[in-house]
Amino acid sequence: MQTPPTSINSPASELRNAIFIVAGVFSAAFGLKGFLLYSHFIDGGVTGVSMLLAAAFNLPLAALILLINLPFVALGYRQMGRRFAVRSALGIGGLALVLAVVPFPDVTPDKLLTAVFGGVFIGAGIGLAMRGGAVLDGTEIAALLASRHLLLLKVSDIILILNLIIFMGAVFILGTEPALYSMLTYFAAARVMEFVLNGIEQYTGVTIVSEQSEAIRLAITEGLGRGVTLYQGKAGYGKRSDQLSERDIIFTVVTRLELPQLRAEVQRIDPYAFIVQYGIDDAQGGIIKKRPLHG
Repeated sequence: MQTPPTSINSPASELRNAIFIVAGVFSAAFGLKGFLLYSHFIDGGVTGVSMLLAAAFNLPLAALILLINLPFVALGYRQMGRRFAVRSALGIGGLALVLAVVPFPDVTPDKLLTAVFGGVFIGAGIGLAMRGGAVLDGTEIAALLASRHLLLLKVSDIILILNLIIFMGAVFILGTEPALYSMLTYFAAARVMEFVLNGIEQYTGVTIVSEQSEAIRLAITEGLGRGVTLYQGKAGYGKRSDQLSERDIIFTVVTRLELPQLRAEVQRIDPYAFIVQYGIDDAQGGIIKKRPLHG
């Protein structure tokens, strides 16, 4: 008998989310206070704006992070619900509290190590908080809301534009060198955050067109232990695509670690098979390794 899945609102799920958020708060705080602040580097987003204002006007960073982020959380409440807003408010409040009261040592005076590892801990913290259903920076909320009105721009485009403006401001307030190191911090944080959210087993969708579709299907389902979906299609080739032949088109989802084995199996069966692959942020159900649900 199968065990029913844990409800996303169950106590166990909420405890797991809380652990993720707390771990994210301490990781982000360590990246900020143990690396960036001592070297006068900044991060992107609302946190970066708070750090710039703190440096320019000698204001307390913890208070600025709290005050500037909360309006975005209020907007998130209207668009994404009470549960998300409460978690995010607690996460941002926790980050401000940890920055204010927890002492962190200056880990290294080396500027390159500071920029890279500061970004690593900040990105890990943001990613962990997001896996717990919260955000530690209101930039994502602002970009999501703005993208609904600026139809030509995606959320990622808006975040990039906002951060370019922030780093341009950093050139005038902090100087060129700290601003360049801060950009390196931002890129490191973005990559680590993506890794924390998607993991090493990021999913890849693969579409395979081959005359040996049945043999390939068996290799995937029996050899790799993955599920497949078959589409009825026609292969067209030639100048006018007038040589049509019906065949099954295979679609499957594998992890990046399994992808080389899948390609090798397909090439072994049919060296002329047409393979298309594309990244998938997440997948659930079917014959895949199930990730924990976060609500």
